[in-house]
Amino acid sequence: MKIPVRPVALINKYYADSPRARQILLEHSRQVSRRALKIARNLKSTAQPDLQFIAEAAMLHDIGMIRTDTPELDCHGSGSYLQHGIEGRNILEKEGLERHALVCERHIGIGLTAKEIENQKLPLPKRDMLPVSLEEKIICYADLFYSKSEKNRGNEKSLEKVRKTLRKFGKEKLFVFDQWQKQFEPELK
Repeated sequence: MKIPVRPVALINKYYADSPRARQILLEHSRQVSRRALKIARNLKSTAQPDLQFIAEAAMLHDIGMIRTDTPELDCHGSGSYLQHGIEGRNILEKEGLERHALVCERHIGIGLTAKEIENQKLPLPKRDMLPVSLEEKIICYADLFYSKSEKNRGNEKSLEKVRKTLRKFGKEKLFVFDQWQKQFEPELK
């Protein structure tokens, strides 16, 4: 039997000095977690996703934002927001949560390849950071529908808005998203 992770306790530990950032993270993570769990429960597949892991990892996927310099989220670290995934991985590996840590690193956008990181000169390690497991893909997909920005916080993005955003990053990203959407939420139009 797996010992459950206590995501809120971990968030409280790392966000003790920033209650506003903590609240933003909790609201966003709860939205992502609800959608990811709904998808996982309704999935028509032979592969049965790990619901406990999805609940935990969806709550922790953005924990690294506290180490970024993102004042609008009340985060006053030193890294760029793009680095919140690897910062989250570092935090969760330190906590002994290697599988959860990979979700942090691999959820940025729809994932990043080492080639994209190198070509765009992104401030990230030059390695593939793509969702691999079914659970990682579900969380990454669900995250695309919610924003932490002041203007859009709490609101669910429409399918077309998500597609429009991803289109800016290339047809390959949009293709991956469309495949996930057909697999995870075929009822969305």
